[in-house]
Amino acid sequence: MRWRSSRWAETGARIHPPFTRAVCDRGVGTTTRGPVRSRRGLLTATAALAAAGGAVALSGAALRHQARIARRRIGKPLGEEALVADRVWRPRLSGEPIDLLVLGDSIAAGLGAAHRKETLGARVAKGLARRLGRPVRLRTAAVVGSETSALAGQLDALPRDYAPELAVIVVGGNDVTHRIPPARSAAQLADAIARLRRGGAAVVVGTCPDLGALRAVPQPLRALVSRLSRRLAAVQTEVALAHGAHPVSLRRTVGPFFLAQPDEMFSIDRFHPSAVGYRRTAEALVPAALTALAAR
Repeated sequence: MRWRSSRWAETGARIHPPFTRAVCDRGVGTTTRGPVRSRRGLLTATAALAAAGGAVALSGAALRHQARIARRRIGKPLGEEALVADRVWRPRLSGEPIDLLVLGDSIAAGLGAAHRKETLGARVAKGLARRLGRPVRLRTAAVVGSETSALAGQLDALPRDYAPELAVIVVGGNDVTHRIPPARSAAQLADAIARLRRGGAAVVVGTCPDLGALRAVPQPLRALVSRLSRRLAAVQTEVALAHGAHPVSLRRTVGPFFLAQPDEMFSIDRFHPSAVGYRRTAEALVPAALTALAAR
C-alpha cells in the first residue's frame, strides 16, 4: 500500500462529517507482484474527522506525521515481488484444466504468502478443483502496486490466443491511498470486465477491502481511509453488476476476521494477508466463481 501526499493535498482545507462529496468521490487501488511504487508520499491535506459525536480538526502536519508512523511500522519486509504460483493445480483430477486468470494488485498477486500454494490464486484454483473435480490452470497477471488503471496493461500482456474461462479481479487499495477518483477507477474496471466478457470469460470481482482494518495506520487517518475504501467498494459492486460480473464484498465476507484476528490474518508487514488471510479470502471468492462459471 502506498500513500501520496500530493493527491491527499487536493482534499482541501476541511472535511466535516458527513464527508463531503469531494472526499468521498476519491478512490481506491491495490497491489500484486512486480515493481512497487515508493511509499514516500504521505498526507498533506488539512482535514477534520468526526469523533464521538464531534468534529476533530487535524492539520496537514498531523496527518503527515501519522502517515510517517505507518510507513515506519510497515517497512518492506516482504520485498516487492510475490511468489510465482502459475501451474496446473490438482493435475491428477480427470478432465481438461479450467483456465483461471487472476488480475489486480498485491492481494491478487499473493504478496505475503510464504509458499506458492498459499497465494490467493493457488487457493482459489485448489478450491475450484476440489469443488468441480477438474484440474485448474492458473495464470497470474496481477502486479504488486497496481491501481485499477493497470488492469488494461495486464490484459494487454497476455498472449493473444489466451482465453480464460474464469477471471478473478482484486484491486482498489492503491486507488484509495493514491487518491484516484472513484469514477475513474470505475470506468477502468468496467473496461477490463467488458474485455474479459467479450472473450468469453466469467468474471468475479473481489471489491476493495476495508482499509480500516490496517492497525499500522494510526487514527483518525485510519477512519478516513476506511470511509474511502468503502466508497470505492460500493462503486465497484455497481460496476460489476452492470457489466455482467459477480462482485464479492471482501469487507463483509472477510473483513470481520481481519478486525478480530489481526495477528493471524495479516502477514508480518501488517498490511498484506497471511496464509490464513488468503485462505479466508479464497473461501469467500470460490462460491461466486462457481456461480459465474455455471452462468457462463
